[in-house]
Amino acid sequence: MTDDAALPQEVLDAVGPRLRALRQQRQVTLTQLSAATGISVSTLSRLESGGRRPTLELLLPLARVHQVTLDELVDAPPTGDPRVHPRPVVRHGLTMLPLTRRPGGVQAYKMIFPPHARTEDRSQKTHEGHEWLYVLSGRLQLLLGEHDIDLGPGEVVEFDTRTPHWFGNTGSAPAEALALFGPQGERMHVRARPARDAD
Repeated sequence: MTDDAALPQEVLDAVGPRLRALRQQRQVTLTQLSAATGISVSTLSRLESGGRRPTLELLLPLARVHQVTLDELVDAPPTGDPRVHPRPVVRHGLTMLPLTRRPGGVQAYKMIFPPHARTEDRSQKTHEGHEWLYVLSGRLQLLLGEHDIDLGPGEVVEFDTRTPHWFGNTGSAPAEALALFGPQGERMHVRARPARDAD
């Protein structure tokens, strides 16, 4: 959401009831919500009743406190449906489907690699966090420090992203994987079973 003036009126009208439902689900009073967000009780009350137009400045702290995304506040239907309806993000030929909706913590994605995806630049990168990758189909190549690992369906890797790494699809067929990305210091506590223990 970049400009609330560009949103249809029916979308804006739905924000108030959604805010009220989120607050009531969490059993939080307007006073408690005001203390957590820095927004006055009267402004919060008018937002929920539709008497105050929602702005990005008001919705950002509310989304953070309610642990939802701005998209959920603005255009997710208030049905209580727990299913995630992912919006694909395409970067460098790689399609990522988010499978989690709450900001912060572990984030899950389905990743779809077309043939030769991300192979133009194989330089290894580092960043804070932890990563877990499960190959669903096809094959992926992982460069992890000094290691060059070929991954097939059913194989799992987990690594600290402060270790230099790169992964991509070097083959001629598409590949798909599930990925969990954790913030600094947070591990997935999911381990691949060693092949020698499979008997």
